[in-house]
Amino acid sequence: MKSFYLPLSAALATLSTASPTGEAITKRATPTVYLAGDSTMALGGGGTETQGSLGASTSPTPSPSPVVNDAIAGRSARSYTDEGRFTSLAALGLLGRLRHHRIRAQRRRLADAHRQRPLRLRRRRQRDLHHGRGVVVQTYPTYLTAAAELMTAKGAHVIISSPTPDNVCESGTCTYTASRFTGYCEIVVGNVGSEASFVDHGTYVADRWIALGATATDAFYPIDHTHTSPEGAAIVAALFVKGVLCADDALAAYVKNSTDSVVGSCI
Repeated sequence: MKSFYLPLSAALATLSTASPTGEAITKRATPTVYLAGDSTMALGGGGTETQGSLGASTSPTPSPSPVVNDAIAGRSARSYTDEGRFTSLAALGLLGRLRHHRIRAQRRRLADAHRQRPLRLRRRRQRDLHHGRGVVVQTYPTYLTAAAELMTAKGAHVIISSPTPDNVCESGTCTYTASRFTGYCEIVVGNVGSEASFVDHGTYVADRWIALGATATDAFYPIDHTHTSPEGAAIVAALFVKGVLCADDALAAYVKNSTDSVVGSCI
């Protein structure tokens, strides 16, 4: 039975298999998709009228895979690690399932400092306190590299995808520049090696919003510039699948749609 772990909003996604790492992926097994991330992926998204982009929106989808959503609002790569959620997902890898993880960089200050974002720079560490207990705060690439290596040690292939952007048309003019976290995701892939690959989901989404224009795009963000409506979420989900198909990634073998049938253009 094959298993995938797919992206945290900077998104970590991995393909896990009960067979030895590196074995060619085939269509023999039907995996289950497990989603891990924050509110941009979670069921219910950021509140009323919103939906996480891969939370309930699974069309197009690996065929015919059930989906289990483990995304939780307000999580960063740091808190998802510290709460033991990556470890729990890795343990499930022994069962042979398909999982998708995606966690955005937290931009807002959280009431619980323990759930704030990790450090930005590579190879930095600092001491912090959580409930009076000293903890070491790592960098964003460090957390995701450790998570990816935990998955690949279980026989997984890891797909790292760039963060989904906020509303790129919020100012009235649609424009997008990839954030530093896109580069961090590529660092993670380099750290992990041949059992990891990269999908630039952020650029796929931004290109689609720019093509649709400001009026149409604004309508997909009913409450803020981060959380999409269910209709917008369906497009964002489809564009992740588009990226997987265009890259001919390991997960592509399980996608029932052809590349041309999914909205958007390959980049």
